[in-house]
Amino acid sequence: MTALPRRRRAGPFLALLLAAAMAVTGCATDPAAGVTVKAVQFPWSAAQLTTAILGQVTATHPELGVARLDPIQVGTSLGWAGAQRGDVDLLSEVAMPNQEELAAAADERMNLVSQTYDDAEQGWFVPTYATQPGQPLEGLTSVTQLNDYAEALGGRLVDAAPSFITTGLNAKRLAGYGLELEQVTSSEAAQLAELRRAYEAREPILVFLYHPHWVFAEFDMTKLDEPTPYSPECFTTSDGACSLPPYSAWTADSEWLRQEAPAFHAMLERFRLPIPDIEAMLKAVDLDNEDVEDVAARYLAEHPDRVAEWLGENA
Repeated sequence: MTALPRRRRAGPFLALLLAAAMAVTGCATDPAAGVTVKAVQFPWSAAQLTTAILGQVTATHPELGVARLDPIQVGTSLGWAGAQRGDVDLLSEVAMPNQEELAAAADERMNLVSQTYDDAEQGWFVPTYATQPGQPLEGLTSVTQLNDYAEALGGRLVDAAPSFITTGLNAKRLAGYGLELEQVTSSEAAQLAELRRAYEAREPILVFLYHPHWVFAEFDMTKLDEPTPYSPECFTTSDGACSLPPYSAWTADSEWLRQEAPAFHAMLERFRLPIPDIEAMLKAVDLDNEDVEDVAARYLAEHPDRVAEWLGENA
């Protein structure tokens, strides 16, 4: 992982984005009704769902001291630069250890609160059908074999968006393993469209994927083995020839928000979402094209006991 400067500051672009978001959502709420929270929403569906769930919980529980969440969707580096600058109050889907250096650079203003989920696997996957006898990837089980299958894979690793921290890590992994594959990035939507096209045509493809994700409810995918387990030094002082770490998603809030809405902060300390629940919601959003807010509302209605746990009512 490339080290970031400890005092990297956000440019005027983030301030303009935040100003635009505030203009769209309206003026500040009556302080007596609670504070307005500027929330970074990272550009993947699990982040949108988490933000929607938190927003709806606060809207129906004024005792938390938050009148409204104002989400603004930006990439990881820009979102953390805003946190470091003090432009945002909440990050609801912080992938660790992927974002650990970004979080460390902003720790004077923004602190991790608790894990929403953990032990989420990420890595390089191929369609299971392509590894079966007589198929183009027969015998492929490990990332170290990929040069032998480069022609069948079109010489490509189909990666996600350039803003993902893992995109930089995957570039290091390709070089570290000495793989003769081109890293193709654009957007996650484009990546998944290409995966769907290959899958429906029963063609081989190599993609970076992560849990939680709807793709595992739709496609039978096989994760390639990694000979070397993850260590932090692998992406800093070593060559990057190691596995990506299983990660956890955290909430993070600002010192200001902790002081102004302590009940909301206490709720974040109890906020948990099981990965199977998230993947079921992701399927509804990303495959069934349901509105994120509708899916979040249905989840809250179907899980009142979980909401009660977040609110500390079961203590």
